[in-house]
Amino acid sequence: MARSPEGLGRERLIPRSRPPTRVPTIISHPAVAFGLRRFFGCTPLSTSVVIAGAIGSILPDIDVAGFAFGIQYGSLFGHRGFTHSIFFALLVACISALLMRSDRRAFAFVLLCSMSHGLLDAMTDGGRGVAFFSPFSNHRYFLPWRPIEVSPIGHLDLGVLVSEIKWVWLPCGIAGLVGWLWMPRETI
Repeated sequence: MARSPEGLGRERLIPRSRPPTRVPTIISHPAVAFGLRRFFGCTPLSTSVVIAGAIGSILPDIDVAGFAFGIQYGSLFGHRGFTHSIFFALLVACISALLMRSDRRAFAFVLLCSMSHGLLDAMTDGGRGVAFFSPFSNHRYFLPWRPIEVSPIGHLDLGVLVSEIKWVWLPCGIAGLVGWLWMPRETI
């Protein structure tokens, strides 16, 4: 993983009273759940497990609410901090498995979906990186390959949507199709 630069990357300097204005859109994160669901054994995952995976893929962005409470971007609970970590993904998967009384497949599925959020964010061309190892370290990382464009918080940007279709939805759609073609179907 490439270390995040000390500066702000491509984002502009923003006064302390306003939150940073660029993040990936939340609508693309659930694509991972729909792309991966056929790769978890011959028996399809239940709809509730797939929904839990989709929620797990979106949940890390709950940290955006911290801006309203004055939590700084780079703090432990700031954007792309604790809620984007591997530890948080483990918590989400454990809680989901307990609530749904699910098996290991469901736990693994929700874990991967939840972890995918940080990975996709680390592939964006803006922000300050992702604290993958929070709460043990708040150091932020980017992946070396960063093709996904970031978008303004609360606004849809056509250029960003095109970028996410190309780099998130299309690969997840292909993965889902391969899974659908590869996995045996039940005979009637």
